[in-house]
Amino acid sequence: MTRRDEWGKRAGGIGFAAAVGALAGAAIAGRRGAPVGAAALAVTEAVARAGQKPGEIPAWWSRVVMSGALAAIGGRLVRARPLTVGVAAGAVAGALGLRPQKVLLGPVVGAAVGAAFRRDARPAVVAASAVVGFRAVSAALFRDPQVDLLAERVAAEDLPFVVPLEARTGYVGTGYVRELAEVIGGKYLADTPDVGIVASLDDLAGDDFDPAAVDPLVREFYEHTTRFGLDITPEWRLWVRPGYLLYRTFVARPLGQANVPMNQRETLRGVQSRIDTITPDGTDLIGVRGWIRSYADTDEPIYVGIYTTYRHDSRGYVSVGFPVPQGSFTATLIPQPRPGGGLVLTSRSDLPHPGHYLTYIDPETRELTTLAVHGFSEQLDVYTKDGELRAEHAFSLYGMPFLVLHYKMHRKSDA
Repeated sequence: MTRRDEWGKRAGGIGFAAAVGALAGAAIAGRRGAPVGAAALAVTEAVARAGQKPGEIPAWWSRVVMSGALAAIGGRLVRARPLTVGVAAGAVAGALGLRPQKVLLGPVVGAAVGAAFRRDARPAVVAASAVVGFRAVSAALFRDPQVDLLAERVAAEDLPFVVPLEARTGYVGTGYVRELAEVIGGKYLADTPDVGIVASLDDLAGDDFDPAAVDPLVREFYEHTTRFGLDITPEWRLWVRPGYLLYRTFVARPLGQANVPMNQRETLRGVQSRIDTITPDGTDLIGVRGWIRSYADTDEPIYVGIYTTYRHDSRGYVSVGFPVPQGSFTATLIPQPRPGGGLVLTSRSDLPHPGHYLTYIDPETRELTTLAVHGFSEQLDVYTKDGELRAEHAFSLYGMPFLVLHYKMHRKSDA
């Protein structure tokens, strides 16, 4: 980005902040408050951007001021008692915090703030105070960051733990790998026979993991995944069900991605599993492995994951990219041994690479802007029991488990 582009971006940000400030000032103090609010937010934005280093998100205090201003604008649109406004504003702020503890904290702080105002207080003032109060309390209680701007406009090779493959339309779907092949070239093969989500477990060898110790049946599953069918039993925690239903209805299904079954009844529809591949021209080595799962009766996608492996500092890692429009959500997992010859892939590690990353991919330069999502973690445990393959895929949010997918893998009759 040139200096001229940088100045244009900064000026646009300050102009937007001034507009928000004007609306917030008018909501709080009427017409006379508009210029004051515009000036205050413009100065806030200018100071924050002046101190912002490359690859950093805006300063916390400036984000709090902006959220308070937006809350004031929203509060101007409602007519309710201060207690009601405070609870509603706090609940919204808590929900946007994503962390379950923050979801619960938001309405509590909002109620306390709302109760402190007189009945004739302006709703805009109450809403702004509730949101700012919540942000201050949550910052004091939860000091670990939820997300970090890890990198801004960097080359893909600088982030080997990110899968830099995005969806180029608003819908991912089961045809994603075929559409990707039309863009990047290479030989596309749908439902590739006798192929695995990894080429070889030997690629994952490291100081803490010896592939030779893995049970042959577990190894076969990873290296020849398409030989096996899967039965899934989802186990959702009750506290996450309402939020997931909203996410599924308004995000997952329209997007054609990350549409996990809600209960076992849905899995009885049948689950199809296949791996589509792309082999670059001039080589016999598969370059892209897309593991696609969908409901058997409608081919409605459950998820589309691009599986890759790479090595760093004498260790092997698995990175799974889930394409989204203009970006990718990547889970990078480190292999660990399990007693009895099983294999654990987990993002729970003190090493720098394992974790979850949300990335925007510039369509022209292919540069990556990546957020590290610290609060999300997962662990896939594959093992044998009484000679049969089993797996548990566990997910948690800020230390609170919310989903376990129980798998039974069985060899297909034609394998």
